[in-house]
Amino acid sequence: MKRAMLIATLMTLCTNVAFSQEIRRTPLRADHPLVGAWKIELPEFACYEVYNLRANGTKRTISGREVSESVFRISDYPSARGFYKWIDKIVKHNGQADCTGDKSPIGDIAINYILLHPDGTQFLLCSEENLHECVGPFIRQESI
Repeated sequence: MKRAMLIATLMTLCTNVAFSQEIRRTPLRADHPLVGAWKIELPEFACYEVYNLRANGTKRTISGREVSESVFRISDYPSARGFYKWIDKIVKHNGQADCTGDKSPIGDIAINYILLHPDGTQFLLCSEENLHECVGPFIRQESI
């Protein structure tokens, strides 16, 4: 049951918007707390994902055998509810399967919300600005 819920949550988080929307990468401010590498363990799949968020507005993701590149926009500061809005569009990948066994389509756009822990070492990735549908924690990596 947990596995089915995790798959459903990951799929919801990864496909929130139509493919045709245009997303332009937006560089992050120099001191943005989300720049860097973040890892989530997915023991249900004997797998992990690493998101490398670059200050230039691009992201490299490793998920299982899949390696993908995205452009994104993340809000400079959290909302009044404490969440950063994140819009991400996959622009290329190696065609291999991710942790769930799927392949992320080029052009896939996701809108999610990040709740960063106060110490800056981990975050939750949520489908809305609440804790009802979230995955995590994503743990900051020193070097990847």
